Amino acid sequence: MADFVNLIENISLLGARHLNVPLYTSWIDVNEKTSIHTFIAWYNLGCEFSFAKDLAKAVVSYKNCLVLRPGFEPAALALGQTYASLGEPDQALSVWRKAIQSDDERTILLNHIGHMQDAILQRFDEALATLNTSLLTNPKQLDVIHHWVFLRQRLCRWPIFENCIPGLSIEEMKDSAGALSTMALIDDADVQSYHAKNWLNKNAPHATSRLSPANGYAHDRIRVGYMSTDYRTHPISYLVAELFERHDRSRFEVYGYCASENDGSDIRKRVLASFDKVTSIRDMSDEEAAKAIRQDEIDILVDLNGLSRDTRLFVLSWRPAPVQMTYLGYIGSIPLPELDYMLCDDFVIPRDKAHMYQPTPLYLPGTFQVNDTKLPIAPTPTRAVAGLPDDKFVFCCFSSNWKITEEVFESWMAILKRTEGAVLWLLADHPSGRQAMQAQAQLRGVDPARLIFTPRVSASEYLGRLPLADLFLDTYPYNAGTTASDALRMGVPLVTLSGQSYVARMAGSLLRAIGLEWGVSASLTEYVEKAVELALNPVKYADIRKTVSGDAWRRTIGNIEEFVPQLETIYQSIVKRGRG
Repeated sequence: MADFVNLIENISLLGARHLNVPLYTSWIDVNEKTSIHTFIAWYNLGCEFSFAKDLAKAVVSYKNCLVLRPGFEPAALALGQTYASLGEPDQALSVWRKAIQSDDERTILLNHIGHMQDAILQRFDEALATLNTSLLTNPKQLDVIHHWVFLRQRLCRWPIFENCIPGLSIEEMKDSAGALSTMALIDDADVQSYHAKNWLNKNAPHATSRLSPANGYAHDRIRVGYMSTDYRTHPISYLVAELFERHDRSRFEVYGYCASENDGSDIRKRVLASFDKVTSIRDMSDEEAAKAIRQDEIDILVDLNGLSRDTRLFVLSWRPAPVQMTYLGYIGSIPLPELDYMLCDDFVIPRDKAHMYQPTPLYLPGTFQVNDTKLPIAPTPTRAVAGLPDDKFVFCCFSSNWKITEEVFESWMAILKRTEGAVLWLLADHPSGRQAMQAQAQLRGVDPARLIFTPRVSASEYLGRLPLADLFLDTYPYNAGTTASDALRMGVPLVTLSGQSYVARMAGSLLRAIGLEWGVSASLTEYVEKAVELALNPVKYADIRKTVSGDAWRRTIGNIEEFVPQLETIYQSIVKRGRG
């Protein structure tokens, strides 16, 4: 059997992989009743069908392998993954749960089950329990700890770090947390950079060559490429659509590299229509995507993901463009050698702190955030329709639950205790997170009924109902970005705590831009005092709300007529004008 497999591998190397299926099929027909290695042939045949995307036949092949060798873990893993690809996650879970494994194999399957429960089935509690079991078997799994910590954040399981895994200390948990998790827990640019570097060191591929010419190209118009997995219903698309549309086509060509799923949304259609050329890289390897970008001779490549989920950052490892930068998707250091710049402003990264960030900060003259002025806004409903009291002060926060820390929640409860009858309007990301926050309110002496949860709605409905709130309470250390801009767009004042790191200063940048520096706090104590003052002082509140009403947002944060030329000036200053 080994000689036969080697023969097939050689055939594949010669470019004749299409012969593998008939060769394996013929071998099985001849040897099925006499060879003890038939299960391997079935497994390899399944792999060939998977490669050819003939998933139904792959399922049959893997099943036949498992009939002959029930304990063959690679086939169980592959069969489950194939069911997942076919949109049958429960079948995948069933296969993995029945598999016979050693300790090492058990943790592998448990981790796949946990990922399925989280990413596909949205069963976050089950996913957390599954990863807990995996860590009890082997507590030194860095990726699993990373996933486990983030799930605890999403479910508001405070304290996030506790001694609940034998053999895993709290310090080890903190050290193993992912870069995104850390940004919502620790306001320290150096610590955030450390975690980002650890992730990059572990996951970055070894690029075999540099694809673009070091000195650039000699195009008449600068070719700017924007790469993202979020050209869909996602905050990034709601920020950047008009930027793409407004680029000066007499000086720029705008290319889109799309790695996102097609969700059929209007915002996706609009974003893709704004490019001069769109290339789907969703099914390409990083190297293939890099070669496609190199073929387009892109002058400046802008990554819109950073280290966020489903990133394609490693496309940049092949240096497909002479100048490469990151923007919006990840608000912190990304110490990837092939990244040249990160866009910011001098509030989110004060110039005397620039040395703390990688890649090199590149400063916009106003606020760091681009905004779209064309988003549809639904009519504002009554408070009764939204489940809110008509005669009470309404605090709100519509940031994702994982950005809410125990310390900030305690501050919110302190605010409610001092503002009789006021309510806090929150996003209901998951029933368990809601229940956890209600329980935490009860522990702190606040009636859980004063927490009013709302489900996610369409972008236009969300914007339309924002004016029902009186004051937006920001999260820290991961400030609101798009969500803060949305509140200010709709005339809702905001109170934030501006810390030390980029991500902890986003909302402060927006408040500075709109002229509401008063809303920027230097401590949680000051944050609480300001929120209480606005709730109890109608005159002060009216003055503050006047600052953000009318066309204030449109003249400042939403002034895209000024933003785009400013960004284009930056592009012109960094483009390389050599000859390819």
